Amino acid sequence: MASDQNIQDLTGRELGDYQILRRLGRGGMAEVYLAEQRSLGRKVAVKVLRSELAADNSYVKRFQNEARSVAALVHANIVQVYEVGCVDGIHFIAQEYVQGQNVKQLVDRNGPLSAAQTVSILRQVAAALHRAGQEKMVHRDIKPENILLTPTGEAKVADFGLARTMSAEQAEMTQAGITMGTPLYMSPEQVEGKSLDGRSDLYSCGATAFFMLMGEPPFHGETPLGIAVQHLQNEPPSLYELRSDIPDALCDIVHKMLQKKPDQRYAHAAELLKELRSLKIAGMDDLPLEFETLVTMTSEETHANVLNATTRLQTIMETQALPSVVGKRGWLILAGLLTACVVGVSLAELTWSGPLLQITDDQSNSVEKKASAKEQYAHAVFLLTEEGWLSVERFFPAKESADNKYWGNRAKQQLGYLYLNSDQLPQALQVFQDLENLEATEQEFQAVGLAGQVMVFSLQNKQTQLKQKLEKLWPLRNLLDAEAREEIESTADKLGVRQALDVT
Repeated sequence: MASDQNIQDLTGRELGDYQILRRLGRGGMAEVYLAEQRSLGRKVAVKVLRSELAADNSYVKRFQNEARSVAALVHANIVQVYEVGCVDGIHFIAQEYVQGQNVKQLVDRNGPLSAAQTVSILRQVAAALHRAGQEKMVHRDIKPENILLTPTGEAKVADFGLARTMSAEQAEMTQAGITMGTPLYMSPEQVEGKSLDGRSDLYSCGATAFFMLMGEPPFHGETPLGIAVQHLQNEPPSLYELRSDIPDALCDIVHKMLQKKPDQRYAHAAELLKELRSLKIAGMDDLPLEFETLVTMTSEETHANVLNATTRLQTIMETQALPSVVGKRGWLILAGLLTACVVGVSLAELTWSGPLLQITDDQSNSVEKKASAKEQYAHAVFLLTEEGWLSVERFFPAKESADNKYWGNRAKQQLGYLYLNSDQLPQALQVFQDLENLEATEQEFQAVGLAGQVMVFSLQNKQTQLKQKLEKLWPLRNLLDAEAREEIESTADKLGVRQALDVT
């Protein structure tokens, strides 16, 4: 492993749109910096792949692919990924900067948490894990250090993709000098190296809850192996006896999460969240809770049907008129990837064939104003209506702040997809043209606008306009996700213009 003296400090440098301000810390794979995104005037955290790993293409691919996967997990309780990039051979991920502390720091400084504080954090973490479960992702490293807290107490789960990569390639990466740390919060099946599902994260969540309530993890040991054996063999200390001041129902929940066998835990995070919501805990009224648009599940069928029709459906690009140049599945994939690569909206089940969501008068007249542009956008994700997407700009004009402009452009992008989804091609074309015509600092949105027009003109079989937009998109195509870029390049091949575009 590289010594601290040999680590290049990027403070003061520019990485594309990001001005590096100072180093925040380092992890197994990456250096973490505080930076300012100049085009939007906001602080971001920039993770830079360590130089000794950047020389290995397999690590670079994992670093990029996992970040792009995490970009699909848009949720208020998940640290958001904004961009994956490479400048002068430096591979980086730009993500949401959470100013505050993590759960471990909070407990270490203030001691064990109250029942209300614990439930507030658990509900938010459960909501984040539920969102991950929708994308069939397992975090694999839930622990107090990976739960970040804003000054107002909002919880955000960090290091989704990085932890997933580290677990999936544990043996190989350990050889490269990357340590996994002590397994204080690992599930028994993770300790044994078995295949994992979301129930493993619930065990780790239970161990983290134990830490919040007791100020220490459930098991201790002098070596990682000693701790691992206890996860496999020993029962955790009884919260009923150690914290007689908290409700037994909360103890029941924590101990159920800490069951050795996965089938004795909650089946999924939605079930855990339902149990946590049922608790009557004094002091909860003034504490943050989970993302408001998470629907209440009454059964597995409701979970599948309602979620597929709301929080995930915004990226489904099912259309009746299909392009003659690109196949049906190709355009569906492209539309979903365009959403994921720039705005981080979830990549949904692209082959869903149910009826399109309809825009109703009641929906149009009932959009309420939220506290910020970001919250308005989140509310629009829940509504999935024309008026919902328009409400972001209506309530939060772009000229008033950089954040308003950013979320307004995101909403505009989704509005374009909604119009495409409902076969309103002229309206979709206008929206994508507006995105193309943004100022030069908004190249990512410009790329999406051009790609959207490629879709529209392909659907309309307008070959001349299609080729013109392909030509303009070509130098910007690297701003798109790799698979979306491949789909665009495939379109150019089928039109017979690839060679000409490559030399322009």
